[in-house]
Amino acid sequence: MAVLVEPVHPPTTLMAPPGVYEPQADTFLLAQALYREGVSAGMDVLDLGTGNGTLAICAARCGARVTAVDIAWRAVLTTRLNVLRSRHRVTVRRGDLLAPVQGRTFDMVLSNPPYLPTPPTSPSDGRRVERRWDAGRDGREILDRICADVPRALRPGGVLLLVQSGLSDTEETLDRLAGSGLRPTVSDRTYIPFGPVLRSRLPWLRASGRVGTREENEELVIIRAEQT
Repeated sequence: MAVLVEPVHPPTTLMAPPGVYEPQADTFLLAQALYREGVSAGMDVLDLGTGNGTLAICAARCGARVTAVDIAWRAVLTTRLNVLRSRHRVTVRRGDLLAPVQGRTFDMVLSNPPYLPTPPTSPSDGRRVERRWDAGRDGREILDRICADVPRALRPGGVLLLVQSGLSDTEETLDRLAGSGLRPTVSDRTYIPFGPVLRSRLPWLRASGRVGTREENEELVIIRAEQT
């Protein structure tokens, strides 16, 4: 059974310049799940879509060997600067999901991917800023790839910790991860008021049946999936 929790804010003063995803409630919820796993020295951790590196640095503070990946150069450079300032060791690579770590396996994979359902006429077409959160009409462009590809990057007993919105179909993620051979569960959930992006999309979200007429909050969930 999922635990209803309030997100924990990891102590950090890391930079998040324009164009790089700034840590928010989903980041903090995932950080809480990370700490609860008991990450320790000797573990190999992969942070997919690292943004400004917050989660990667949280794992490094626990003593893990951490690799952080992002497809955006601005995020990669920001993470490298934040790592230097934090005085922790994190290997930062640019690339598309698992491409930069092809053939490697990890004890844990973290991911806070883009997961927001996006109207077909979204201004994000051609605008890199919105790619930090836009994930296609059903919000699953990146989630489905993670479900298919991450299992081969997990060692036996390894764990995927993934955060997503309830708007992008939590059950579909659970089904796909199970179909990939993992044991997935919803370990945490919380509800937050719709932010500026979702508020701007409410007419479309309501017209398409994704959000009820009186709904004003977004569900965030942590999915924990263990390799057998």
